[in-house]
Amino acid sequence: MTKPLVSILDDEPEIRTLLSEVLQEAGFETQSFGRAAAFEAALAKRTPDVCLVDLSLPDTDGLTLVHRLALEQGAVVIIISGRAQVQDRVTGLELGADDYISKPFDPAEVVARIRARLRGAKTVARTSNTAKFKNWTAHFDSYVLEDEDGTQTPFSHAEGEVLRLFLDAPKRLISRAQMQEHLGGAASESFDRAMDVRISRLRTKLREDPKNPQLIKTIYGAGYIFLGEVVWI
Repeated sequence: MTKPLVSILDDEPEIRTLLSEVLQEAGFETQSFGRAAAFEAALAKRTPDVCLVDLSLPDTDGLTLVHRLALEQGAVVIIISGRAQVQDRVTGLELGADDYISKPFDPAEVVARIRARLRGAKTVARTSNTAKFKNWTAHFDSYVLEDEDGTQTPFSHAEGEVLRLFLDAPKRLISRAQMQEHLGGAASESFDRAMDVRISRLRTKLREDPKNPQLIKTIYGAGYIFLGEVVWI
Protein backbone atom coordinates (compact mmCIF):
# COMPACT_ATOMS: atom_id res chain seq x y z
CA MET A 1 0.00 0.00 0.00
CA THR A 2 1.34 3.45 -0.91
CA LYS A 3 2.30 5.55 2.08
CA PRO A 4 0.57 8.94 2.39
CA LEU A 5 2.91 11.75 1.33
CA VAL A 6 3.39 14.70 3.68
CA SER A 7 5.16 17.82 2.33
CA ILE A 8 6.84 19.96 4.99
CA LEU A 9 7.56 23.63 4.29
CA ASP A 10 9.48 25.31 7.10
CA ASP A 11 12.58 27.49 7.05
CA GLU A 12 13.96 25.94 10.27
CA PRO A 13 16.07 22.83 9.49
CA GLU A 14 15.57 21.44 13.00
CA ILE A 15 11.78 21.55 12.60
CA ARG A 16 11.95 19.87 9.18
CA THR A 17 14.18 17.10 10.53
CA LEU A 18 12.03 16.52 13.61
CA LEU A 19 8.80 16.33 11.62
CA SER A 20 10.31 14.12 8.93
CA GLU A 21 11.67 11.62 11.46
CA VAL A 22 8.47 11.46 13.50
CA LEU A 23 6.23 11.13 10.45
CA GLN A 24 8.38 8.50 8.80
CA GLU A 25 8.32 6.46 12.02
CA ALA A 26 4.52 6.79 11.95
CA GLY A 27 4.35 5.30 8.46
CA PHE A 28 4.28 8.40 6.24
CA GLU A 29 6.43 9.36 3.29
CA THR A 30 7.83 12.87 3.63
CA GLN A 31 9.54 15.56 1.60
CA SER A 32 10.92 18.75 3.14
CA PHE A 33 11.55 22.25 1.83
CA GLY A 34 13.06 25.39 3.31
CA ARG A 35 11.69 27.74 0.66
CA ALA A 36 8.34 28.11 -1.04
CA ALA A 37 9.84 28.11 -4.55
CA ALA A 38 11.20 24.56 -4.19
CA PHE A 39 8.00 23.45 -2.48
CA GLU A 40 5.82 24.75 -5.33
CA ALA A 41 8.10 23.22 -7.96
CA ALA A 42 7.59 19.81 -6.30
CA LEU A 43 3.81 20.35 -6.24
CA ALA A 44 3.83 20.56 -10.03
CA LYS A 45 5.20 17.01 -10.18
CA ARG A 46 3.15 15.34 -7.45
CA THR A 47 0.31 16.42 -5.17
CA PRO A 48 0.95 15.39 -1.56
CA ASP A 49 -1.78 14.08 0.72
CA VAL A 50 -0.96 16.66 3.39
CA CYS A 51 0.93 19.98 3.32
CA LEU A 52 2.45 21.27 6.58
CA VAL A 53 3.13 24.96 6.02
CA ASP A 54 4.91 27.50 8.21
CA LEU A 55 3.71 31.08 7.84
CA SER A 56 7.10 32.77 8.35
CA LEU A 57 8.88 32.02 5.10
CA PRO A 58 11.90 33.84 3.63
CA ASP A 59 10.66 34.01 0.05
CA THR A 60 6.86 34.38 0.19
CA ASP A 61 3.92 35.26 2.38
CA GLY A 62 2.76 32.06 4.09
CA LEU A 63 -0.90 33.07 4.28
CA THR A 64 -1.04 33.82 0.56
CA LEU A 65 0.50 30.43 -0.15
CA VAL A 66 -2.00 28.68 2.13
CA HIS A 67 -4.89 30.36 0.33
CA ARG A 68 -3.56 29.31 -3.07
CA LEU A 69 -2.98 25.74 -1.89
CA ALA A 70 -6.52 25.54 -0.53
CA LEU A 71 -8.00 26.61 -3.86
CA GLU A 72 -5.69 24.82 -6.30
CA GLN A 73 -4.52 21.60 -4.61
CA GLY A 74 -6.45 18.58 -3.38
CA ALA A 75 -4.18 18.21 -0.36
CA VAL A 76 -5.07 18.74 3.28
CA VAL A 77 -3.39 22.01 4.37
CA ILE A 78 -2.22 22.32 7.99
CA ILE A 79 -0.48 25.46 9.23
CA ILE A 80 2.35 25.00 11.75
CA SER A 81 3.40 28.41 13.00
CA GLY A 82 4.92 30.33 15.86
CA ARG A 83 2.16 32.89 15.46
CA ALA A 84 -0.10 31.82 18.32
CA GLN A 85 -2.54 34.74 18.40
CA VAL A 86 -6.22 33.89 17.95
CA GLN A 87 -6.45 36.28 14.99
CA ASP A 88 -3.64 34.45 13.20
CA ARG A 89 -5.49 31.16 13.71
CA VAL A 90 -8.74 32.64 12.47
CA THR A 91 -7.10 34.23 9.42
CA GLY A 92 -5.39 30.97 8.49
CA LEU A 93 -8.60 28.98 8.77
CA GLU A 94 -10.58 31.64 6.91
CA LEU A 95 -8.11 31.47 4.01
CA GLY A 96 -8.77 27.76 3.63
CA ALA A 97 -6.40 25.88 5.96
CA ASP A 98 -7.84 22.67 7.37
CA ASP A 99 -6.08 22.99 10.73
CA TYR A 100 -3.66 25.21 12.68
CA ILE A 101 -0.95 23.97 15.05
CA SER A 102 1.07 26.43 17.13
CA LYS A 103 4.78 26.16 17.86
CA PRO A 104 6.15 24.75 20.08
CA PHE A 105 4.18 21.59 19.36
CA ASP A 106 4.04 18.00 20.53
CA PRO A 107 5.16 15.82 17.57
CA ALA A 108 2.63 13.15 18.60
CA GLU A 109 -0.15 15.75 18.28
CA VAL A 110 0.96 16.57 14.72
CA VAL A 111 0.80 12.89 13.79
CA ALA A 112 -2.63 12.54 15.42
CA ARG A 113 -4.01 15.59 13.61
CA ILE A 114 -2.71 14.39 10.25
CA ARG A 115 -4.27 10.97 10.77
CA ALA A 116 -7.58 12.56 11.77
CA ARG A 117 -7.60 14.68 8.63
CA LEU A 118 -6.77 11.75 6.39
CA ARG A 119 -9.52 9.66 8.02
CA GLY A 120 -11.92 12.47 7.19
CA ALA A 121 -10.68 12.52 3.59
CA LYS A 122 -11.27 8.75 3.32
CA THR A 123 -14.77 9.19 4.67
CA VAL A 124 -15.41 11.86 2.06
CA ALA A 125 -14.19 9.47 -0.65
CA ARG A 126 -16.47 6.59 0.36
CA THR A 127 -19.08 7.48 -2.28
CA SER A 128 -19.16 9.20 -5.66
CA ASN A 129 -17.16 12.36 -6.11
CA THR A 130 -19.95 14.15 -8.01
CA ALA A 131 -23.28 15.39 -6.64
CA LYS A 132 -26.18 17.20 -8.32
CA PHE A 133 -28.53 19.50 -6.43
CA LYS A 134 -30.84 22.29 -7.55
CA ASN A 135 -29.05 23.85 -10.58
CA TRP A 136 -25.58 22.81 -9.45
CA THR A 137 -23.09 19.99 -9.85
CA ALA A 138 -20.35 19.67 -7.22
CA HIS A 139 -17.17 17.95 -8.44
CA PHE A 140 -15.14 16.87 -5.42
CA ASP A 141 -12.37 15.37 -7.53
CA SER A 142 -11.57 18.75 -9.10
CA TYR A 143 -12.99 21.01 -6.35
CA VAL A 144 -15.35 23.00 -8.55
CA LEU A 145 -19.02 23.91 -8.54
CA GLU A 146 -20.61 23.90 -11.98
CA ASP A 147 -23.87 25.69 -12.76
CA GLU A 148 -26.40 24.68 -15.43
CA ASP A 149 -24.64 26.83 -18.02
CA GLY A 150 -21.31 25.10 -17.41
CA THR A 151 -19.70 27.99 -15.52
CA GLN A 152 -17.27 26.63 -12.94
CA THR A 153 -16.45 28.12 -9.54
CA PRO A 154 -13.57 26.63 -7.52
CA PHE A 155 -13.90 25.82 -3.84
CA SER A 156 -11.21 24.96 -1.31
CA HIS A 157 -10.59 21.60 0.33
CA ALA A 158 -11.85 23.04 3.63
CA GLU A 159 -15.02 24.40 1.99
CA GLY A 160 -15.44 21.03 0.28
CA GLU A 161 -15.40 19.22 3.63
CA VAL A 162 -18.29 21.37 4.84
CA LEU A 163 -20.23 21.05 1.57
CA ARG A 164 -19.76 17.28 1.52
CA LEU A 165 -21.04 17.09 5.09
CA PHE A 166 -24.23 18.87 4.03
CA LEU A 167 -24.69 16.85 0.85
CA ASP A 168 -24.22 13.57 2.70
CA ALA A 169 -27.04 14.48 5.10
CA PRO A 170 -29.63 16.63 3.27
CA LYS A 171 -32.66 17.82 5.23
CA ARG A 172 -31.08 16.79 8.51
CA LEU A 173 -29.96 19.13 11.27
CA ILE A 174 -26.17 19.26 11.60
CA SER A 175 -25.09 20.72 14.94
CA ARG A 176 -21.86 22.57 15.66
CA ALA A 177 -20.75 19.59 17.76
CA GLN A 178 -21.30 17.25 14.80
CA MET A 179 -19.34 19.57 12.52
CA GLN A 180 -16.49 19.68 15.00
CA GLU A 181 -16.47 15.90 15.38
CA HIS A 182 -16.62 15.28 11.63
CA LEU A 183 -14.08 17.91 10.60
CA GLY A 184 -11.65 17.18 13.42
CA GLY A 185 -11.06 20.75 14.64
CA ALA A 186 -10.76 21.68 18.29
CA ALA A 187 -13.90 23.27 19.73
CA SER A 188 -13.04 26.96 20.04
CA GLU A 189 -14.08 30.44 19.03
CA SER A 190 -11.69 30.31 16.06
CA PHE A 191 -13.20 26.99 14.87
CA ASP A 192 -16.74 28.40 15.10
CA ARG A 193 -15.74 31.54 13.23
CA ALA A 194 -13.93 29.52 10.56
CA MET A 195 -17.07 27.42 10.03
CA ASP A 196 -19.17 30.57 9.71
CA VAL A 197 -16.78 31.95 7.11
CA ARG A 198 -16.71 28.71 5.09
CA ILE A 199 -20.49 28.47 5.08
CA SER A 200 -20.76 32.13 4.09
CA ARG A 201 -18.36 31.55 1.20
CA LEU A 202 -20.27 28.47 0.08
CA ARG A 203 -23.50 30.49 0.08
CA THR A 204 -21.81 33.17 -2.00
CA LYS A 205 -20.53 30.61 -4.51
CA LEU A 206 -24.01 29.05 -4.67
CA ARG A 207 -25.40 32.57 -5.30
CA GLU A 208 -27.63 32.42 -2.26
CA ASP A 209 -29.48 35.47 -0.97
CA PRO A 210 -27.53 36.24 2.25
CA LYS A 211 -30.72 37.41 3.97
CA ASN A 212 -32.79 34.42 2.90
CA PRO A 213 -30.65 31.44 1.76
CA GLN A 214 -32.65 28.61 0.21
CA LEU A 215 -30.11 25.78 0.39
CA ILE A 216 -28.02 26.17 3.56
CA LYS A 217 -30.34 27.28 6.35
CA THR A 218 -29.13 28.43 9.75
CA ILE A 219 -31.14 27.09 12.69
CA TYR A 220 -30.10 29.56 15.36
CA GLY A 221 -28.83 27.93 18.50
CA ALA A 222 -28.94 24.48 16.90
CA GLY A 223 -26.90 24.29 13.68
CA TYR A 224 -27.56 24.08 9.94
CA ILE A 225 -29.80 22.21 7.49
CA PHE A 226 -29.20 21.67 3.77
CA LEU A 227 -32.61 21.78 2.08
CA GLY A 228 -31.79 20.71 -1.48
CA GLU A 229 -32.52 17.35 -3.10
CA VAL A 230 -29.17 15.62 -3.63
CA VAL A 231 -28.31 12.97 -6.23
CA TRP A 232 -24.84 11.37 -6.24
CA ILE A 233 -23.69 10.30 -9.71
